[in-house]
Amino acid sequence: MTHPTPIEDVTIGGDVIRLGQFLKFAGFLDSGGQVKDAIAEGHVMVNGEVDLRRGRQLQLGDIVTLEGRRVRVCP
Repeated sequence: MTHPTPIEDVTIGGDVIRLGQFLKFAGFLDSGGQVKDAIAEGHVMVNGEVDLRRGRQLQLGDIVTLEGRRVRVCP
């Protein structure tokens, strides 16, 4: 029986942030190139669905998943 990965909260200090920015801000990836590749290759999920848009506007409460790590966008 597997248990879901716990969700970490990351405070962005505002109401919205772009997916590419959030991946770096939350410490998922270090560079824009890594972000671009991870998104283009379909490794990034937002609210349980693969999202290929680096510029997607994340809203408060959205959950971003990459390599088993789940992070919620918080104010």
